[in-house]
Amino acid sequence: MDTYRRIPLVLLLAMISFLPPSALCRYLDSVCMEVLFEVRKSFTEDPRGVVDDWRRDNPDYCSWNGVTCDLDSAVVALNLSSSSLAGSLSRSLGRLSRLATLDVSSNRLTGTIPSQLAGLSALTTLFLYSNRLSGTIPSSLGSLSSLRFIRLGDNPGLSGPIPDSFGDLRNLTTLALALCNLSGSIPSALGRLTQLQNLVLQQNQLDGHIPSELGNLANLRILNLADNLLQGEIPSQFGKLSQLTYLNMMSNRLEGTIPRSLCKLVGLRNLDLSMNELEGEFPAELGQLSDLNYLVLSNNKLSGGLPENLCQIATGLEHLFLSTNRFSGQIPAGLVQCRSLTQLDLANNSFTGAIPVELGQLADLTDLLLNNNSLSGSIPHEFGNLSNLQTLTLYHNELRGQLPEEIGRLQQLQILYLYENQLSGEIPSAIGNCSSLKMIDFYGNQFSGGIPATIGRLEQLSFLHLRQNDLSSNIPASLGNCRQLTILDLADNRLPGRIPATFGLLQSLQQLMLYNNSLEGSIPEEMFDCRNITRVNLSNNRFNGSILPLSSSTSLLSFDLTNNSFNLEIPAQLGNSPALERIRLGNNRLTGKIPPMLGEIGALSLLDLSSNLLTGVIPKEMAACKNLTHIVLNNNRLTGVVPTWLGSLPQLGELKLSSNIFFGPLPVELFNCSNLLKLSLADNSLGGSLPPEIGKLASVNVLDLAHNQFSGAIPASIAQLSKLYELRLSGNQFTGRVLIELGRLQELQSALDLSFNNLSGEIPSSLASLAKLEYLNLSHNFLTGDVPREIGEMSSLVVLDLSSNDLEGQLDGRFTRWPPQSFAANLGLCGSPLQPCNIIRPAREGSTTLSTAAVAVISATVTLVIILLLIAAVLWIRRWCAERSGEVGCAYSSKGSSSKIHRELIMKGGSTRRELKWEAIMEATCNLSDEFVIGSGGSSTVYRVELPSGETVAVKKILHDKRESLLHDKSFVREAVAAENYPNGSAGGDTETGSCFAGSYGYMAPEYAYSPKATEKSDVYSMGIVLMELVSGLMPTDRRFGGDMNMVTWVQSRTATTTMTLTEREELLDPALKPLAPREESTLFEVLDVALQCTRTAPSERPSSRHVSDLLFHVSLKIPRVSTGKKVAV
Repeated sequence: MDTYRRIPLVLLLAMISFLPPSALCRYLDSVCMEVLFEVRKSFTEDPRGVVDDWRRDNPDYCSWNGVTCDLDSAVVALNLSSSSLAGSLSRSLGRLSRLATLDVSSNRLTGTIPSQLAGLSALTTLFLYSNRLSGTIPSSLGSLSSLRFIRLGDNPGLSGPIPDSFGDLRNLTTLALALCNLSGSIPSALGRLTQLQNLVLQQNQLDGHIPSELGNLANLRILNLADNLLQGEIPSQFGKLSQLTYLNMMSNRLEGTIPRSLCKLVGLRNLDLSMNELEGEFPAELGQLSDLNYLVLSNNKLSGGLPENLCQIATGLEHLFLSTNRFSGQIPAGLVQCRSLTQLDLANNSFTGAIPVELGQLADLTDLLLNNNSLSGSIPHEFGNLSNLQTLTLYHNELRGQLPEEIGRLQQLQILYLYENQLSGEIPSAIGNCSSLKMIDFYGNQFSGGIPATIGRLEQLSFLHLRQNDLSSNIPASLGNCRQLTILDLADNRLPGRIPATFGLLQSLQQLMLYNNSLEGSIPEEMFDCRNITRVNLSNNRFNGSILPLSSSTSLLSFDLTNNSFNLEIPAQLGNSPALERIRLGNNRLTGKIPPMLGEIGALSLLDLSSNLLTGVIPKEMAACKNLTHIVLNNNRLTGVVPTWLGSLPQLGELKLSSNIFFGPLPVELFNCSNLLKLSLADNSLGGSLPPEIGKLASVNVLDLAHNQFSGAIPASIAQLSKLYELRLSGNQFTGRVLIELGRLQELQSALDLSFNNLSGEIPSSLASLAKLEYLNLSHNFLTGDVPREIGEMSSLVVLDLSSNDLEGQLDGRFTRWPPQSFAANLGLCGSPLQPCNIIRPAREGSTTLSTAAVAVISATVTLVIILLLIAAVLWIRRWCAERSGEVGCAYSSKGSSSKIHRELIMKGGSTRRELKWEAIMEATCNLSDEFVIGSGGSSTVYRVELPSGETVAVKKILHDKRESLLHDKSFVREAVAAENYPNGSAGGDTETGSCFAGSYGYMAPEYAYSPKATEKSDVYSMGIVLMELVSGLMPTDRRFGGDMNMVTWVQSRTATTTMTLTEREELLDPALKPLAPREESTLFEVLDVALQCTRTAPSERPSSRHVSDLLFHVSLKIPRVSTGKKVAV
């Protein structure tokens, strides 16, 4: 059929060939003009009037804009590039039989590439790049044998594979298809394009292996395959590309080692293999590339040391980027041979030792990045010779000593980051001579003395971060001269005095961080001129007066003045910042009412005004703040009813109104807050019954309604709160029975407190199913019957208080874990730990009652016997310790010597519980002698215990007020530290104190077994556990963990091998995150690697919290990005 269709075309061409030249020209004229009119019709927009002269009344189309003709008036070139044209490519273009150049690049053309372009047999140049074309690339273009240049890139809608037929374009010199959405593998047929000089395929979705046939492209000069999904090894055949000057394969999934054959590319100037998974050592042979100018190997898995003679031949190397690998050893002093270096980046490796002083001889250096290594020693004074240096980052190393005075000679320096080292001494005043400085970060060092007044000379300074040092002098007023300053962070020092009035000149200031200092006085009124501030944190100082001078900005995002002595009203002007998300003004002396204007802050998510002197009602205007997640107003003098509009806040997660003067019933609307996690209304005058709608709070973790006037039965719907972690209903007037249904609350752990109510009936044995519960208080009710034996078998239960009820019966050995006070004032109870049942029992109906005299005689006798036994016991213990002191070196101490109080232990590791006999602890510590104390705090003491098994553990004794909850005010979030309980004073007399050993599990760092002190490194451990939770979807209390297997060892066991099985990989990743793209999966495993660093056993081996932030930031950098290379053709 095709043959028959071609006959008319052949006859037509034969007829045309016999036409005289004049007739042929007239025929071509008519064809060309009609085609060009069709092309013009395909353009829907021509804002620049580029084709305005394409009109029938202007028949000389060869003179039209963008049109070029040959001597026969045939169109040979059409160039309408960069004309802002919209529309599509006309299929009629395929009729311009002599067209050699078609350039419509950099417009707004849409639609597909017409397959009719395959009819342009004379075409040599096809430029369609930088448009909005879509669809696939027609394979028929592979028949255009005259093509030399194809540039179709920067058309994000172009998809599908690269046509294999392109391998037939034997005259092609440039193939540029970058910045599209092409997929599939790179055709091996491209290896037949022996004339090809430029192959640019970057930023597509190409996958598979790089075809080794590309090594046959002997004339190739530029090869750019960056930002794809290519995998496998780099073909060693690339060593045959003798003309190659530019090679970029960054941001793929390439593996294996860097081929040593690349050293044969003697003309190579630019080599970028960054952001892959390459392994092995740095190929020393790369130093033989004499023309090498730009070498980027960062973000791989390269290891070993760097060659000493890297630049012995490659003396022209200007850019060396080796960051984020696994290089180790010392930085070679031989880098001084790289005399042309302008940028040196060795950050995020494992280099050790001192910084080579020879680096100070690299006079052309503009950027020196050595951060995130393990470098030690001091900062070389020779760095003062780097007169062209603009960026110096040495942060997160182990550098010591002082910052050299010579730093003042770096007048081109713009960025100086030294944070998280151990630098000390005073900050040199010479730093004021670095006139180009824009950013200074000395966070987390040991700088002392004052902030140099000379910093005020740095007129370009925009970022000054001196947090967490030991600075102790007044803030210099000269800082007000740094008019470009946008971020000022002086927090976590010992700065005294006042804020200088000159801060009012910092009108570009956006962030002001002065928290955790000793600053005092009022905020200068001049700061009212700082109208661009977005974040303020002055917490934990001694400021007073008004906060109005900080409220002039309308761009506030967060505002924290917690723990000061501000004593005037909250300024209504805070309501002028619609993007303000967090207001923290707790623990001040603020007076007056809550400004209704706060209701105009649509973005407000957190409002903390707790512990002030605020009065009045919660303004109804706050109902408009639909993004509120935290409302913390406890410990004020607020009054009125609990607003019904709180139920209309869909994101509300925390509501704390405790210790105010609220009254009335709870509005049922409140229980519409399905995302509420913490509801604390304790210590008010709320009353009425609890509505059954309380069961709608499906997400609540903490429910505290203690010390109000609620009455009636506890609604059974409360058992629907399956996520409850803490439940406190004490100090009310609840009646009825203790709900059997409470046994369903399997997540209840911190506390179940129903004390001081009017509850009656028996204690339901179902409470024993609360396997995580640590605190149970049913005291001061009217409960009757026996104490269920199952209660005594609750291994998690630390505190039990059933006192002041009407319980009866005999307690057995299961209850000896708790002190007698736990069961006091229950006249019918006996047995251990109370008096034996055969000593005295209450009179029952029908039994013989002892006379008053008999009771008195028995009581006196028993008392005397107990006293004598106690004296004998003390004498025996003293003698026993005296005999033992020569062997174990202990001295008797009566402190905490009572052995009647059962204790539970937190053991090393934090995730495994062990039950030890109290007698064994007493024996090993000589009754908690001070000789065995290894740490203490305001509310706890830690003892070193050597067990008979030879194991050494630590035991913490925690004091608590028996009149209050042992776990009082514990956060609804599971804490990552051991529970420490603080004595509370009592206005009614002396406070009784007891002691117990208690704790939470899973999140604690191992060192909590030896020291009660919380440190940054223990917090980092907890952070690592949280990261593991995020990736795996498992909690550290999951049932699969137990014995010697905790979450950390479980993750380690599955990541220890270099090749994980598919099952192991599946286990480590939360099923809820799937399906995952390969790049997303690898990112999650990098997060797990950070988590494992955080959870190392030795605290000194864990990264700091700042370093963890940096590591996670670098993980985020693995997101695909545009190459930094300079050869990018589309």
